[in-house]
Order: sequence, then C-alpha cells, then structure tokens
Amino acid sequence: MRDYYEILGVQKGADSDTIKKSYRKIAMKYHPDKNPNDSEAEKKFKEAAEAYSILSDDQKRQQYDQFGHAGIGGAGQSGFQGGMSMEDIINNFGDIFGDSFDPFGGIFGGGRNSRVKKARDLKVNLKLSYVDIYSGVNKTLKIKRLEHCGACTGSGAKQGTMPTSCEQCNGAGQVRQVSQSFFGQSVSVRECPVCTGSGQIIKNPCNSCGGSGLNRKDVEIKIKVPSGVSHGNYMTLNQQGNKGPKGYQSGDLIIFFEEEEHPVFTRNGEDVIAEVVIQFYEAALGLTVEVPTLDGKAKLKIPAGIQSSQLLRMRGKGFPRMRGSSRGDQLMRVHVDTPQKLSSKQKKILDDLKNTNKNLNPSFRRIELD
Repeated sequence: MRDYYEILGVQKGADSDTIKKSYRKIAMKYHPDKNPNDSEAEKKFKEAAEAYSILSDDQKRQQYDQFGHAGIGGAGQSGFQGGMSMEDIINNFGDIFGDSFDPFGGIFGGGRNSRVKKARDLKVNLKLSYVDIYSGVNKTLKIKRLEHCGACTGSGAKQGTMPTSCEQCNGAGQVRQVSQSFFGQSVSVRECPVCTGSGQIIKNPCNSCGGSGLNRKDVEIKIKVPSGVSHGNYMTLNQQGNKGPKGYQSGDLIIFFEEEEHPVFTRNGEDVIAEVVIQFYEAALGLTVEVPTLDGKAKLKIPAGIQSSQLLRMRGKGFPRMRGSSRGDQLMRVHVDTPQKLSSKQKKILDDLKNTNKNLNPSFRRIELD
C-alpha cells in the first residue's frame, strides 16, 4: 500500500496549501476526461483523491502520521480503492478548483452544491488490555447507529407513496435571492428553508421512521487495533457512523482507546514497570528469578549486593513504538523484604553475621532541610 505523501509528491510536513496544489495538479493530469479509456490514469486519479481525503483533514492526517494506514481504517474504509465513484470524488473535492476555473468543462461544479452534507459522526470508547495493546488485536464492536429505514428504504414516505418535488425550490434544494445595492446586483444561493435542502416534500410520512427515513439499529463493526496504542489515541473509520437523509454522506465512526488497569504492570510511555520482592539474604547473594512479562515470562538476573528500590532494565520487553520496529523496556523495581519475626536459629545466624562485621561502622547521608 503506497504512502499518501508519496502519491501526492509532498513532504510529510507539507502545509495544506501545498497538499491542495499538488492534488489539483495530479487530478488535472489524470482526469478521465483527458485520458479516455485509460484505466491506469483513472486508477491514479482515484488514488490521488484517496490521499487528499486523508491529508487534507487535520484529524485523519494526525492519525495517519501516527498509525499509518491502520489508523484510518485501512484500504477501502474510506470508500476509495475503486469503491468510490467519480461523482462522489467530484462532489467531495471539486471545490478545490474554484468557481472561476473549470478545466473539465463543468464536471467540477456545474451549479451543484460542491459541499456534500454529512451525517453526524458516532463516537465510542473501546477498552483494551495490556496484552491487546502489546500485540494488536481484532475486535468486533456492537454499536447503535442510524440506518436507512427498511420499511420505506430511506425515502421517509409511507409505503405506496412517493416524496413530491418541493415547490419552493423546484426540487433543486437551493433558492437564489437577487438583491440590488449601491454597487449593483448581487446573487446569493442558500439552502431551501422548506425542504431543508433535500428538494423533496414528504406528505405521507412512513409509520416506521416518522418520515425521517432513518431508524436506530444494532450493527457489528470489525476493526483491527494496531499494537502500541495508548490511552487517548483514537481511530476513525470513514463513513461507518450514522447514516443520513437522502443526499447526505454517512458520518464517521471515531473509536477512542482506553487502557484497562493491569494487576502487575504500570505503563510509562512505551515502558512498563513492575516490582519484584526478594529476601535480604538474596539481595546480598544475588539470584536469578522468573518474572512475568507482557508476552509471558522471562528470567531476570538480580546481582549480588542490590539495594532496595533499585531498578533493573529488561530491554525490549515493553510496548512497541508506533510506526516503528523497536519496543520499550520493562523496568523491575527491586524491593528487599526485611523479616519482622525471626526464629531463635535465624537470630543466632544473624548475630554471627553481625559479629563478623563488628568493625564496620554504619554510613550516614546528610539531609538538607528547607
């Protein structure tokens, strides 16, 4: 799968104007009207539109920069890769050519509303375990979203009837208003207030949806969560949110990730921190212990003479770094346990140890008081 910046021929840090100019140049070059019966040109035209749809949107671009193609739902989620028609592309991005410049004989523009209306986005939270985050995981989300009514197939009209054309705008969905001023005549175009831009009037509304053409339904969405995500990261699935009335583009599904607490580990960026408890004689002699990790267990060598609260680093045992091949580390904090009750035999052993060290004086550290 090609990199979107490579497709548009821009650097990763390019500003929005540079991205727009580059897309405009490519779209003009590979537009099917200029390259009839050229499947390769059509492919590049759609490919550029897909790249522009992501890089021109600050939110989607941020996700792509962080997660790659997985962050924006992967290929096909945006409706491209051959699934989006030319008309859809033109409706979405035709406005970048401006009203005064139309290199394709009215294909971009032509009096239509170049801004497609969009239904409301849907936002959900998804809790992930540390194991899910460590390796990445496939999840099936059960959500409620607005879907086109099955009884009226989304028209909003009662079965056996049809919507009628709006008399106010003659089905255009827009009304033009001409006014005179000191500077001359001006024309403004706005959404029809009677049909709210749909161009249709429903005189006999559907009993199931009340004329909206929409019902809330339970649906299942399958997603692939990339490894290494963290609390507060999110993923956008294009057009997987609420459906809208006729003429509306579906909203997006935005998934916010949350981390479940782990009984052993605490996360610190890509690193994880845990504690290992040893006895005081083990701290003096050193030992090798088996400790839990995110992907199972591993051996940890504790050197002789270790002090309580000292950290030991297990490299590469943390979370994977986003858009990279390296991993964080696992930090093991050593806690030396001092026994509170001793048997007579244990006391004698410690007394003997004390006598062997009777010439050693305790060391002190100066504490500065504020």
